[in-house]
Amino acid sequence: MRAGLCAALTLAAASAHAELEDEIQVYTDDINKPGQFGLELHVNTTPDGRSQPDYADEVTPNHGTRLTAEFSYGLSDTFEAGLYLPTNFESNGHADLAGYKLRLKWIPLQAPESGGGFAGVNVEWGNLQKRYSQSRQAAEVRTIFGWRNEDWLVSVNPTFGFDLSPGFDRGNPNFDVGLKVARKVAEGVMLGGEYYADFGGVKHFSSWNEQNHTLYVTADVDKGPLPFNIGIGRGISPAADNWTVKAIFEVPI
Repeated sequence: MRAGLCAALTLAAASAHAELEDEIQVYTDDINKPGQFGLELHVNTTPDGRSQPDYADEVTPNHGTRLTAEFSYGLSDTFEAGLYLPTNFESNGHADLAGYKLRLKWIPLQAPESGGGFAGVNVEWGNLQKRYSQSRQAAEVRTIFGWRNEDWLVSVNPTFGFDLSPGFDRGNPNFDVGLKVARKVAEGVMLGGEYYADFGGVKHFSSWNEQNHTLYVTADVDKGPLPFNIGIGRGISPAADNWTVKAIFEVPI
C-alpha cells in the first residue's frame, strides 16, 4: 500500500498542470482608476474538446461551458485587486461553482496616449474543487510585456503556475505563454489573433503530444454599452481542445 501511495504522489508531482479554463485572455496595461469598480464576464465553450480526464474524477471540457464573473477594484494608479468566481456547466446540464480566485495586478509602466511600451505583473491565488483542478490550491505569476499605439497592440504574458497542495512538486512550476497581436480596422474595433502555449513544468518541458497549443482569431469591440472581446480557437497540438469559442464582456457598473 505504501508503494501505491508513493507512486500516486510521484504521478501527481510529475503530471502536467491541469485546471479549469475559467478565463482565456492576454493581459495588457488595462487597469482600473483608483476607487473604480469593474465587472467582466468571461465565457467560453468547447464544442469539440478533450473528453478523457487527465486525473481521476476530473470534469473534462468537451461540450461544456465555463462562465466566470471577475470583479475588480482600482487601489491606486498602478495597483488593481480582483476576485474571480468561476462556474462550470457540463453537457448534461449540471452546473457548479468551481471555487474562487484572488488576484493583484501591478502595472508600473503604462503606455502613454501617443503610444509606447508597458510592463507589469499579475499575481493570483486560487482554491478550486478537485473536480476542476488537480491541485486544489494553486498560484500564478503572470508577467506582462507589450507595446501599443493608435493602430496596433502587441502583448505577451510569460506565466508560471504553482501547484500548492500537498504531494505536488512546488519547485517545478508550470510554464505557459499567451501572445496577442491586434490591429485597428475601424473606430473602436480591432481584429487580430491570440496564441496560448502550455509547455509543462520548467524543469523538463512536456513532450509535444502533451503540450497545449491553441490559436485564436479575435475581435475587440470597445464601443457601445457592452464592450467585448470574442474569439474562435483551434487547437494545434494533440493535447489541445479542437475547437473553443470564447468571449469577455465588460459590464458597466
